[in-house]
Amino acid sequence: MNQTLVSPSSSTAAAGRSPRRRRIAIVAASWHRDIVDNATGHARAELARLAALAPEIDQFDVPGAFEIPLHAQRLAASGAYDAIIACGLIVNGGIYRHEFVTSAVIDGLMRVQLDSGVPVFSAVLTPRDFHDHADHQQFYAEHFKKKGVEVAQACMATLDSLERLPALPR
Repeated sequence: MNQTLVSPSSSTAAAGRSPRRRRIAIVAASWHRDIVDNATGHARAELARLAALAPEIDQFDVPGAFEIPLHAQRLAASGAYDAIIACGLIVNGGIYRHEFVTSAVIDGLMRVQLDSGVPVFSAVLTPRDFHDHADHQQFYAEHFKKKGVEVAQACMATLDSLERLPALPR
């Protein structure tokens, strides 16, 4: 996801299809909200910038990253969303469990995507060394802005790409 993508809305227009309004869910962990909000805010802005028609975006805040996959699963099963974006920060608080939480969250999000057919994108980040002091807070706040833009670009490009695929027989 460390790449700049071309505006996906241009590919829809180039293919001769009329643009449609997309509905996107953002599931955001409340833990470290001051940092995570940078990803959600920048994702919203980039989604709006890239779309021919401003997308309808619903945000669901959950206590922590561990709760994100279940919410993503329910949202995908609802059939109401074209895509789901997950945002969160999992930190190493000096206890080894952060690696298990990270694996559970990312594996859960992939499972939701593959089981439902609804694309799920992750801006759930796990810095190796995060210390709760001003320098790290500032660094990760800025980093999450970039990740919010990147996850929105990946979302729109993937939705465009999926629309170009041949329909599968039911």
